Amino acid sequence: MSRWLVTGAGGMLGSDLVAALERAGEDVSGLTRRDLDVTDEAAVMAAVQGCVPDVVVNCAAWTAVDGAESRENEAFLVNGQGVSHISAACAAIGARLVHVSTDYVFGGDATQPYSEHDTPGPRTAYGRTKLAGEKAVLALLPTTGYVVRTAWLYGAHGPNFVRTMIRLEREQATVSVVDDQRGQPTWAADVAGQITALVESGAAAGVYHATSSGEATWYEFAREIFRLLDADTARVRPTGSSEYPRPAPRPAYSVLGHDALTALGIEPIAHWRSALQRAFPFVSAPAPSAIAQPGGVRHAGAIVRE
Repeated sequence: MSRWLVTGAGGMLGSDLVAALERAGEDVSGLTRRDLDVTDEAAVMAAVQGCVPDVVVNCAAWTAVDGAESRENEAFLVNGQGVSHISAACAAIGARLVHVSTDYVFGGDATQPYSEHDTPGPRTAYGRTKLAGEKAVLALLPTTGYVVRTAWLYGAHGPNFVRTMIRLEREQATVSVVDDQRGQPTWAADVAGQITALVESGAAAGVYHATSSGEATWYEFAREIFRLLDADTARVRPTGSSEYPRPAPRPAYSVLGHDALTALGIEPIAHWRSALQRAFPFVSAPAPSAIAQPGGVRHAGAIVRE
């Protein structure tokens, strides 16, 4: 049995990871944003040294993609400097670190899945700050640091695209969703499973990708949600990203390849459609915090017109 510490434990992925580790009988401590400010170097060191974990998983992050464009310094404090603090604390006690990163470290202009070895080239402030966190992990923990990139997450905890579509199906006659951004809808619980498998495999430090198999546009994703609701999928209408300009440009193509995990003998996550079907009973319950912003629903990648 390993001792685990999860930062950002109140978020979508952090919540699912803590729950999965508890079900597996692991010794796990979860720290939410209220429990630990990762920008406070002394607090991070004290928290890690106080827990003495074998493995730390950092799910804490600034995730406001558009907000980072005008507040990049603040985003960097969390996504870059905060990760440096956690990495240094892990180095001090000899703990392994799994840091969760994002497809936004790439430019989003590829035509085939991004490899773990492809050179990043972020086009947004958010992507730059997340890349800074990746570099900190790999520099400070060259033999015990893991970067796990994921994308298009949804889950049972907090607001996300699936919950938004479920609400809009009840409230709107039609919904317009962008059809010119391609990615991999991914259930947070599946990513939690991949992180656990990665750590248990004893894999070498480095970069790994954990997303569903297959690919889709947000429009195709929305239609599948409507289908699972037994709703008329024709009520979902395609639109283009240009119809709804955003401060941070969204990647047109952010599909990630899974060669690194496959090489370890870890099966990639199932196709996004089958994953969504498995997830649906858990995700479809109403979430009090899933409140849309007026004038359009804003997600890390999606554009939804109400």
